[in-house]
Amino acid sequence: MVTASFGPTQEKQARRAALGSFAGAVIDWYDFILYGLIAALVFNTEFFPNVSPAIGTLAAFATFGVGFLFRPLGGVVFGHFGDRLGRKRMLVITMSVMGLASALIGALPAFDSIGWWAPILLVTLRAIQGFAVGGEWGGAALMAVESAPPKKKAFYSSGVQVGYSVGLILATGFVTLMNNVLDDAAFTSWGWRVPFLASILLVGVGLWVRSQVEESEEFVEKVEKAKELDDKRIPLVEALRAHPTAFLQIIGLRLSELFIGYIVTAFALNYATKELDFDRGFMLNVILLVGALGIVTIPTFAYLSDRYGRKRIYFAGSMIGALCAAPFFLVMENGSTIGTVIMAVLLFNIAHDSVVSAQQPMFTEMFGAEFRYSGAGVGYQVASAIGGGFTPFVAALLVNVSGGSWYLVAVYLAVGCLVSAVIAARMPRRSSPVAAENTVSISA
Repeated sequence: MVTASFGPTQEKQARRAALGSFAGAVIDWYDFILYGLIAALVFNTEFFPNVSPAIGTLAAFATFGVGFLFRPLGGVVFGHFGDRLGRKRMLVITMSVMGLASALIGALPAFDSIGWWAPILLVTLRAIQGFAVGGEWGGAALMAVESAPPKKKAFYSSGVQVGYSVGLILATGFVTLMNNVLDDAAFTSWGWRVPFLASILLVGVGLWVRSQVEESEEFVEKVEKAKELDDKRIPLVEALRAHPTAFLQIIGLRLSELFIGYIVTAFALNYATKELDFDRGFMLNVILLVGALGIVTIPTFAYLSDRYGRKRIYFAGSMIGALCAAPFFLVMENGSTIGTVIMAVLLFNIAHDSVVSAQQPMFTEMFGAEFRYSGAGVGYQVASAIGGGFTPFVAALLVNVSGGSWYLVAVYLAVGCLVSAVIAARMPRRSSPVAAENTVSISA
């Protein structure tokens, strides 16, 4: 195969696409993660005050999971129109909807003011958040991957996952700031609302950045040809027909990332502060630390996956996650702050960040360009619904079942990581036959 040269015009477009994908990911993940943090700290008392603390926590985490149920629907809708009309248009819509829903959560009256309408509206807005973010990853990843230089696709598209780390820093940092400057009563009453309302400002910046990005040449060429052949095809159906096993592979591969991500952040924040008497500020600082380190570790692992193979990096990260599951909870149970920091870094910045660094090219290369938004995007979001959204809820339920013990949660985390490791080990060297085809780039 002869690969055409990658000229200055393509390089400029690749950088813009990477920046646009990064900016959008920051904003969408800021809003999405913020909900998880506040659910762990406030929603059980503000929106479910007439139940026991344990049931209130389960209810708060259940609303957190609702957003994930609607992510596949967002993936289907935005994927369909993204494959038809272009990635850029859909990404502008997803960002706008996410920002509006978050601002409305910040303005939502609590249970004491409007009764059961408060949790009903909270669940509705969370569902809208899930719908919006459901269309974000597929479009953002595709814009970056399709525009990137052939041998640097993981590195250029790593901004999508670095955006998660920056969103995690912004959300956790904002919550930490409000926690430090306000007393508990003020934070619980109104302080938690300020980070939600501030998302409107972030959306304005993100929309400006994304307006500078153009559709990739690969998308334009292949989709135009597809339209000439048959304009009535449904991209999701075509993706399922051409690559039926890819969806199951994506779900299994994402378990390690999802279990680690939401257990180390949302669940551990609640468990450590409520069950183990850890200081809330300390746990928030741990989340800030792993988010900050992710800005370095994700592109580093992405570079290594481009150089040494995505399969190897993915397998290694998943195995590290399985091995660190029990030690993470053991050091917390022993009250070791240093041990908690070390294990959180190993789990999140080594295990989690190594697998997410390879996902963008690995998943998108499983599908052809003309239905890739639908294929990779829907597969990614179905995995989120199955393995991510209810992970804090399942973990909290396992703690209740085991009488306050963390053992079952550690098993749950380790098994998820092992499933991902096995699937990664069985993946072919290239994700699919279309991978080789998709590395060709035309010079300006």
